[in-house]
Amino acid sequence: MSALISVNNVSKSFGKKKVLSSVNFSVNAGQIVGLVGPNGAGKTTCLQAILGLTDFEGDISVLGFHPKKDRVSMLNDVTYIADVAILPKWLKVSQALTYMQDIHKNFNIEKAKGFLAKTNITLTDKVKTLSKGMVAQLHLALILAVDAKVLVLDEPTLGLDILTRRQFYNHLLEDFYTEEKCIVITTHQIEEIEHILTDVAFIKQGEIVLAQSTDEIRERFNLVAVSNEQVDNADALTPLFKNSMMGLTTMLFDNQDKEKLQGLGKVTVPSLADVFVGIMNKEMC
Repeated sequence: MSALISVNNVSKSFGKKKVLSSVNFSVNAGQIVGLVGPNGAGKTTCLQAILGLTDFEGDISVLGFHPKKDRVSMLNDVTYIADVAILPKWLKVSQALTYMQDIHKNFNIEKAKGFLAKTNITLTDKVKTLSKGMVAQLHLALILAVDAKVLVLDEPTLGLDILTRRQFYNHLLEDFYTEEKCIVITTHQIEEIEHILTDVAFIKQGEIVLAQSTDEIRERFNLVAVSNEQVDNADALTPLFKNSMMGLTTMLFDNQDKEKLQGLGKVTVPSLADVFVGIMNKEMC
C-alpha cells in the first residue's frame, strides 16, 4: 500500500538557520498522525513544505503529486486549517459557503449546511458577530464539506476553550475521518487528542526523534512509581526522566524488561505527553 503522504530526506533553511534536517516519515490511509514538538521545532515549516507553501530540499509526495509543481491538482484532494486562518469580518456565512462552492469542485454545500445546523451559527450571521470558537466551527464546516483524502491541521484549536476544542475533534471524527483518508495534526495539547491518534512523530530542532504508532509506543515505554528503597536500582536502569514529588518518584523507561520494572514499583502505561517529555529530555542530554 502506497503512502498518501511521503516525506523523504527533507531539509529546509532560512538563511544560515536550518529549521528542518533530513526529515523522513510517511502517512497512510486510515492514520491520524500527531506531529508534536516544542515551539520552534519545525512543525509548521514541515506542514508548509507538504502543502507546497515553501521550497525545500529532498522529496515529498502527496497523493502522488509534488506539492510545489503539482499544487493546483494536489489541492483538489487536500484541505488545510492553519493556526492563523482568518475570514473577512464583513463576510456572511452564506457568502462563505457560496464562495467555496464556486472555487472548489469537491465542496458539498449541503454537507456544510448540515454541519452548521449542529451549531449556533446561522447562514445570515456575519463573521464579525461570531465568537472565536464559532469562527473555528465555520472553518471546520468549510473544510469538512470538501471531499478530500488528506486533512492537515496546524494548531487548529489554539486559543479555544476546552469544550470547543473537544467539540472540534468530535466533529472531525464524525464528519471527516474514514479509513480511506488521513489526518495530520500539530498541537500543543497532545493530552486532548491522544485518544484519536493512531501515530505520532516527535520533532526536535528540525529532526524527527521518534515516529511510531501509538500502540507500539504503549508497548515500548513504561511509567514506574518507584518505591523509595528501589530508587538507586531504578536509576541504574537509566530512565528517560524521573520526577520526585511528595515523597513519590516516577520514572519513564524505554524498552526495559517489564518483569524487572515490576520489582521496582507500580508499572503503568504512560501518556503520550509523558513519553514526549521523556524523549525531549533525552535529546537535550
